[in-house]
Amino acid sequence: MVEMVQSEANAEFTVEGRRVIVVGAARSGLAAAELLAARGADVVVTDICTTVNQDLGRWSKRVTFELGEHRNQTFLSADLVVLSPGVSPEQSAVRTARESGIPVIGELELASRWLSGRVVAVTGTKGKSTTSLLAGRLLDAAGFSTLVGGNVGPALSAQVAQSTPDVIHVVETSSFQLELTEQFHPWIAVVLNVSPDHLDRHGTLERYTNAKAKILANQGDADWLVVNADDPQVLAMVDGSDARRLPFALDTSIPDGITLVDDVIARRMPSGSVPLVPRSAVQLIGRHLLQDVLAAVAIGVIVGATPEAMTRAVAAFEGLEHTLEPVRRIGGVQFINDSKATNLAAARHAIESLGPGLVPIVGGRFKGGDWRVLQDGLVQRAKALVAIGEARPQIVEVLGGSVPVHEADSLAEAVRMGFTLAAPRGTVLLAPACASFDMFQDYAERGRCFKEEVERLAGSVTEIGEQ
Repeated sequence: MVEMVQSEANAEFTVEGRRVIVVGAARSGLAAAELLAARGADVVVTDICTTVNQDLGRWSKRVTFELGEHRNQTFLSADLVVLSPGVSPEQSAVRTARESGIPVIGELELASRWLSGRVVAVTGTKGKSTTSLLAGRLLDAAGFSTLVGGNVGPALSAQVAQSTPDVIHVVETSSFQLELTEQFHPWIAVVLNVSPDHLDRHGTLERYTNAKAKILANQGDADWLVVNADDPQVLAMVDGSDARRLPFALDTSIPDGITLVDDVIARRMPSGSVPLVPRSAVQLIGRHLLQDVLAAVAIGVIVGATPEAMTRAVAAFEGLEHTLEPVRRIGGVQFINDSKATNLAAARHAIESLGPGLVPIVGGRFKGGDWRVLQDGLVQRAKALVAIGEARPQIVEVLGGSVPVHEADSLAEAVRMGFTLAAPRGTVLLAPACASFDMFQDYAERGRCFKEEVERLAGSVTEIGEQ
């Protein structure tokens, strides 16, 4: 087992008696407000929505809510502003506070200052949730006290009360969370991949990558860095880090790291290879998800999980809802839900993970990038493509010359259209490559709607067959 670096809560950071504005009244913001109130702060939660899904009467008298707008005078009265990940630092009232010298931090940064346990932070354009949850399962199976949270599961602020020195926090971290960190210090930082995403917020790939790179900012030579050696953008991003490295790779030959050796996930070293997990234990579809498994195994190796424990955890892990999730087969047509593929890179990997006869459903609110990255996979595998949402005109314009593109006005219509196009034996894949906010509350609602429409279609096909 590798020697662990003890995390220490920041004893100097206190909010007792201070006025703190929390921006955003969703999961992360509410957890931050509760944490701050417990630490003695007077908290104002502000949100542009006029209602929140909360019984406001249950809250401490230390917490008040201002809904419907962000008021400059409220922000200017603050000692500290804490931002939920979904709120841009360039929001007008936030910018006013910052320009007036009021500290502005993110919810991740806030919570991390009070953690006593060690932090394993996972970032990347895609695969964060799969890697984080699987790593948590690996460490649990190996007997470590583990909490998984951050961008997946509970907000990190909700886990501070459980953070003792023996706890390992596996924290999924997005670019939105990382861009407002200052002291965030993971013992193990994991960088899975980097490709254009969230350009609607960050503006450029450089700014997006810089936000991701903040996961490394406070690491030293006692810390660890798990990196994807197959991704040149990742290697460029981590160049210059002082942390010890344990890379993983499927395509690149690495002298010391986690890779496949004779169909076994192993640690290859100059002195030889140590088998860890049989490839046959992996239940997930797709080469990109196998990379996530390698990253989780790398975490397990550093922490000290045994091969037996890791194999049990990997074999029991069937993946996440909305991530290449098999829904059902209707006749000869298979339906797969990858609603979590909210960017081009994730959609490309989903398309390239499946065989010929594919009909992807693509579209939504586009976050930026070049649609042409999908062309090769579509030409090789797709019978047709169904375009939905705000991005339909772009999809038709850019991809219409590569594959027949059909437009649908709703997800229900897209499911029916996909079934017709994929018949008699093909696959309908929901891989939107876009955010969901033009049609749905989030990617999860989109995925659930897709599955409901598939079930509805199955019922109608059965009824027709019985007539």
